[in-house]
Amino acid sequence: MKNPSTAQNISAATRLRLRITAAAETIVRSGHPWLFADSIHELNRAGASGELAVIYDRKDKFLAVGLFDPDSPIRVRILHAGKPQTIDAAWWQARLEQALARRRDLFDAQTTGYRLIHGESDGWPGLVLDHYDTTLVLKIYTAAWLPRLDEMLTLLKENVPCERIVLRLSRNIQAAAEHRTPVRRDGEILFSQRAETMLGAPIIFLENGLRFEADVLRGQKTGFFLDQRENRREVETLARGRRVLNAFSFSGGFSVYAARGGAKSVTDLDMSAHAVESAKRNFALNQNFPGVAACRHETVRADAFEWMASEAEKFDLIVLDPPSLAKRAAEHEGAIRAYERLNSQGIEKLARDGILVAGSCSAHVPAMEFFDAVRRAAMKSGRKFSEFKTLQHPPDHPAAFKEAEYLKVIYLKFET
Repeated sequence: MKNPSTAQNISAATRLRLRITAAAETIVRSGHPWLFADSIHELNRAGASGELAVIYDRKDKFLAVGLFDPDSPIRVRILHAGKPQTIDAAWWQARLEQALARRRDLFDAQTTGYRLIHGESDGWPGLVLDHYDTTLVLKIYTAAWLPRLDEMLTLLKENVPCERIVLRLSRNIQAAAEHRTPVRRDGEILFSQRAETMLGAPIIFLENGLRFEADVLRGQKTGFFLDQRENRREVETLARGRRVLNAFSFSGGFSVYAARGGAKSVTDLDMSAHAVESAKRNFALNQNFPGVAACRHETVRADAFEWMASEAEKFDLIVLDPPSLAKRAAEHEGAIRAYERLNSQGIEKLARDGILVAGSCSAHVPAMEFFDAVRRAAMKSGRKFSEFKTLQHPPDHPAAFKEAEYLKVIYLKFET
């Protein structure tokens, strides 16, 4: 593997060196993995995308090293802070082994879809790696990884058994990737042991024994919402005999679990035709389970807010798991109001003894603020209710710093 060590490949005189503000020094020492552009007050030269940037404190002592991205507000993604270390092939190998070890005992043969690397929280800032059966999906969120893809590809092939590796690119770096040499594109197959005769076909993987498809080339995230695995399992335990509404259903994961759990009927509601068709296919994939085979499955293609405001039918269990309603910090207040309104609509559609499962994936909305918005909606309904569970990140999606805490789900039961 090519050795990217700053100590061996770049002389001390030409190494990219940064000095940062006193406030930023404190933040870096605390373990935060991002250094913003406005925190840098001195560079010894212009830096290239993907270059290792060495950060020094006011006493000219080593503080940290990270990946430099000259085109991002997050100018450096910290790889290591503390005592100096050489970032070479052995260092990357050890860091990969740490991430893999964290997952080693989490899943059995009944679950073949899970996350192997969760970005900053695993020490790989701006990079995630998901496992779907024999396929790996590598998604990057900063152009700083583009010059290192060949190196990472070699590392993965040597350490993670797989038949193919797919590259997914965050929307904000796709243009930059297409202007590089070599050109990189979202959905590119970086490696394959087999002829790609069915290039657009989804990958079928297992989750707690259920079969699901993942559109790893074009689907949202890396092809499936792996982070909701624990909540899907929880819904299965609550669904027996209930009429279930899965709003913002995407590919129907919650619905398949509910059906296996004995739901009387499930309705998938999503405005995307692609999502609705995927939900139908996932339901068909699991007809070997008696509960799924016996459950009435309906799909509705519509805006969830509008449909719930106009539809008269009541449900016994409603899952509200919308896309992020606050993609930027400035949208925080509007998102809180939208979550309260959405959950008020959901509560209105709940039958007596109904259960509401309300989720948010908005990193700019803290968990307690989201939970409080749902509780306000419940109190304003005038109905008697009890809160019996809140869940956040599953173990393969750890959240090691504040901005990584995006997922939260609250469970309420209404007695009237």
